[in-house]
This record gives sequence, C-alpha cells and structure tokens, in this order.
Amino acid sequence: MANNEVVIIDYGMGNLWSVASAIQFLGKTPVVTGDLSKISESETLILPGVGSFRRAMNTIRKQSIDKAIFESLQNPKSKLLGICLGMQLLGASSTEDGLTEGLGLVQNEVVRLANSEINPIKIPHVGFNKVQMSKESKLFDQISADASFYFVHSYAMQILNDSSTYTTTTYGHKFVAAIESGQVFGTQFHPEKSQKNGLKVLENFLR
Repeated sequence: MANNEVVIIDYGMGNLWSVASAIQFLGKTPVVTGDLSKISESETLILPGVGSFRRAMNTIRKQSIDKAIFESLQNPKSKLLGICLGMQLLGASSTEDGLTEGLGLVQNEVVRLANSEINPIKIPHVGFNKVQMSKESKLFDQISADASFYFVHSYAMQILNDSSTYTTTTYGHKFVAAIESGQVFGTQFHPEKSQKNGLKVLENFLR
C-alpha cells in the first residue's frame, strides 16, 4: 500500500469516520476496510472500537482480522494504534461479559472501573481528563503536561511493571491512558475527539 495510506480496521464496531476525518485532516489518506490483504500489507494500522470486548474479539477472530494484524506486524516498519476499545483489545484479556482473551500484543488485563463508598465515581467515565505522561513517550511529544483528553469507557487497562511506556490517568483509581510497546500503541481516550491535543497524538503516531 502507498506510504501515505492509513488503514482503519473495520470490523463493525469502530468509531470509523471521525477517526478517518482526523487522519485526512493530518494529510494522510484513510482507508476504512476489513479486507485482510489490505490490513496485512499495511504499515500503518488503526484499530478503533466501541462496545463489548467479547463481541469485538469474537468478530475479529471469526473474520481472521487478528491474523492479518499479526502478519502486518511481522514487518518491522509496521505500527498499530488501538483507540478506546481498540486499545483494550491489544491486551491479554478482559473481564467484560466474562473472561475473554484479547490479541495479546501487550500483556495487560482489562477490568471494570472500580467504584466504592469511600471514593464513589460515575460509570461510565465520560469527559476530559488530564494525564500523567512519560518522558519517554513518542505519542505525547511536544504536548503540554496540562493537556486533557476525552474518555468514554467503563473498563480500563491495568498498569504493569514491564518495559512498556505508560501514560496514566486517575478516575477512581489509576489506569492506562496510553501504552507504547515497540510497534504497538494504544489510547484509552479518543484522540479524534480531543481537539488539538488529540490531533497531535495522532500526528506523533503517524510520524
């Protein structure tokens, strides 16, 4: 595929067109597709997602999209960004609707946001939150430490003590706002809905 093209993976559960619009605004050509050959041959993939982890993984496996993603990442030049549910799908598993295995591209688990009488929170978490960025982050390069990003979710990826680069946020408890691990990137927030800071995150990923 052309170097200017960004494949946005369509498996029926993504916030596809707002992501495509953001990619186009940044001067790239978005290709919204579920075609396995286009996915496997792409060097720049985005996996969006809204809804149930279990249903998403069932669809991805049924359509062999997981295999196409793995094939793409065999190319050391390839990279993948998961957004919202798409980031959660990168992980080892989720407890949503019962324990379900994810793509396993990172080893983090996804669990429901914790509520308590001591620290009550509304679930789902909806709105702008500040994040705590890592100095090693590529995604947050040249972004202000005071920047906020737009979240909509009820489940969150847990932080591990591993080699991944983590950006975190706190809502009830601390969890992964963004993860960077080799060729694999993810944001729990929606960069395409996070105004200029979100566009900068996407721009940094596309660099």
